Amino acid sequence: MLTADDRNEIFNLPNLITIFRILLVPVLFVLLFFSPGKLQSFFAGLVFSIASISDCVDGYMARRMNLVTAFGKFMDPVADKLLVGVALIMMVPLGRVPLWIVAVILGREILVTLLRVVAIRKSHKVVEASMTGKYKTGFQIAAIIPLLLHYEYNLGLHYFDFSVDFHVVGMTFLYAALVLTIWTGVDYLYKFAKIFSNS
Repeated sequence: MLTADDRNEIFNLPNLITIFRILLVPVLFVLLFFSPGKLQSFFAGLVFSIASISDCVDGYMARRMNLVTAFGKFMDPVADKLLVGVALIMMVPLGRVPLWIVAVILGREILVTLLRVVAIRKSHKVVEASMTGKYKTGFQIAAIIPLLLHYEYNLGLHYFDFSVDFHVVGMTFLYAALVLTIWTGVDYLYKFAKIFSNS
């Protein structure tokens, strides 16, 4: 049974934005489910972009308004993982992302999430994302948005015509994200080992 204090902690504005981001996950799923063409891909990229912006907004508001909570610290990275996971998984059958890269990235995310749960139950401590982890998330976002757009777009002006292949741009960022994913996974394992050894 939630007390009034519990409800106030969970349902503050930054946490509501985090919950909103989670609610965008099924929207993204539907947009990618039926072999999306250029229009659906554009809206998928738009939905993911809105969710990514909301991630920056809720973190900023939580710090600015002094509304950082244990619920927010736990659910914020969970929301990120859900969005990233659904986007990557749905793009595998579309041929936009190699399965092995998705397996490495999601395997790391699942492992870290499980270890975070164990750490909370064992030591009552929430292991926050490191700065390198935030860079990893940033590169994943920078990869996924163009991969969702996927198609080649003409971005030229009347006197200066050029096209951008968003799939190539996305894959470039995805390989960088893969390196950071492995690096931060090792870093998290080290942090968890320290928590368990001190408890």
